[in-house]
Amino acid sequence: MSSFSTYLIGYIVFIIGLTIAAFLLGAPPIWIVVGAIVLIGLGIVTATTRTKPKDPQV
Repeated sequence: MSSFSTYLIGYIVFIIGLTIAAFLLGAPPIWIVVGAIVLIGLGIVTATTRTKPKDPQV
């Protein structure tokens, strides 16, 4: 498993935890969905910037 996919899986688990907490706190569902979409976008951006590309094979 690549570091990119590991990072995204961890980030998705984090987002699921936040959405459950927001639901339990009584946040409106539309804002929970909007927040989750924004966090998924941020997760993809940070995962692509933090993972090192593999060295090309010569």
